Amino acid sequence: MSADQVVVHATPALLAESAAARLITSIVDAQTSRGRASIVLTGGSTGIAVLASVNASPARDAVDWQRVEIWWGDERFVPASDKERNDLQAYDALLGAVPVDPARVHRVPSSDGKFGDDAAAAAAWYADQLTMVNNEAGPWFDVLMLGLGEEGHTASIFPESPAAYDEGVTCAVRDCPKPPPTRVSMTFPTLARADEVWMMTAGGGKADAVGKALGGADRTRVPAAGPKGRRRTLWLLDQAATGS
Repeated sequence: MSADQVVVHATPALLAESAAARLITSIVDAQTSRGRASIVLTGGSTGIAVLASVNASPARDAVDWQRVEIWWGDERFVPASDKERNDLQAYDALLGAVPVDPARVHRVPSSDGKFGDDAAAAAAWYADQLTMVNNEAGPWFDVLMLGLGEEGHTASIFPESPAAYDEGVTCAVRDCPKPPPTRVSMTFPTLARADEVWMMTAGGGKADAVGKALGGADRTRVPAAGPKGRRRTLWLLDQAATGS
């Protein structure tokens, strides 16, 4: 696993624009080398700002969006039309404006979908999709983007929660300490299947969690310390998130 690399930007806007440029380049490079790219998206204010910056970039159409596999590291287990869903926010910010192949956009089932309110069944189905599409020994994803919460959670893995100890592909997460209480999340073993992991966050409220994660905290106590890319682990921060 890779060591952490930290890149600090003066403002959240510059962070989003820089990450967007990195993402476009990474996708194009992957498509050039092996014909397709696979990325994992994240929600939250920073993650969605990055997608909006990709949409606004003059280089957006350098990507062949038909050849991008799109996943989510976690999803709020709410109805499909609920605006808290990460996938809806991603469509509003970017995916609705580019010619993605619907068959390559892998959305987590909703609480009003084919599994009803059975989050465990939705998680198992998503795990099957991940293993069916990514049937190779090497990395499953070119870039996996994550944010983190003030208490150090990432994806929907919260400190000392059952998800922090789960060794499956995905898991249902219940009784989350912040709403909505039920979610579906990739686990640490799946988050480790990326060539590059990008931890992205902004704001002084995140500085303590950032410091603990970069300081080598145990991942069960500070889950943001856990995900590591096989080739690179990149922390993209604004100045306030560094605590300075």
